[in-house]
Amino acid sequence: MKICLIIMFYYIYILRSTKNGELYVGYTVDLRSRLEKHNSGKVVSTKRYMPWSLIHYEAYRDKDDARRRE
Repeated sequence: MKICLIIMFYYIYILRSTKNGELYVGYTVDLRSRLEKHNSGKVVSTKRYMPWSLIHYEAYRDKDDARRRE
C-alpha cells in the first residue's frame, strides 16, 4: 500500500505596486493564485494600485505562525 503525504504551506507575502511603490502585506495558502488575483483587479483593497510585483514571501507549515508573522 502506497501512502501519499501532502504538506500544506501557509505564505505571507509582500507586494510592491509598480504604479506608485505602495506596499501590501498578505497571507494565503496559494501564492501564485493570490498574486494573479491582485493583478487582475479581483482584490478590492489593491485594485487601484495595479500592477503588483512580489518582492518577498515566507512559507510556514503552521497557520498560526504565518498569521502572527503577517
